[in-house]
Amino acid sequence: MSLDNKPVYTGGCQCGAIRFRVEGTLGDASICHCRMCQKAFGNFFAPLTSVRGTDFEWTRGEPKRFQSSNHVKRGFCGNCGTPLTYEAPDGTALAIGAFDEPEGLAPTIQWGIEDKLPYVDDLSKLPGYTSDSDAESVEFLKTMISYQHPDHDTEQWPPSGSRGEAGE
Repeated sequence: MSLDNKPVYTGGCQCGAIRFRVEGTLGDASICHCRMCQKAFGNFFAPLTSVRGTDFEWTRGEPKRFQSSNHVKRGFCGNCGTPLTYEAPDGTALAIGAFDEPEGLAPTIQWGIEDKLPYVDDLSKLPGYTSDSDAESVEFLKTMISYQHPDHDTEQWPPSGSRGEAGE
């Protein structure tokens, strides 16, 4: 919470080159199934929440933008490619997965359902396994070193000497 009791949210891209801060109540969290959102997120749908009416700021870097239609720009990290924004004339929405604590931003509505992929509603019925559920995965995970930015703000990113820098 901020000094005036407004909720505060932070987030950013996978590599940490771009970070943001939102102070205030977020708009409805949603998922959009339209084909443009599927392409922009490289996924089945785009999970977004509006920052209209909040105090929103980029605290490190700024996204590159792609004009995806005559009305909408899409913001993304130019280093790691993380989708970050949907920017329309009536306001900006941020990608839910880019927040440091996305678990508190459950979608409450779906848009563009005419383009919803036919298998999306059945995804939760697929068999599910933890990352360490088989021996091969366990051995692979033991050798993995993450260069992903942590889910909190840092004074500097990437730390000197890390391999998380663009182009490495």
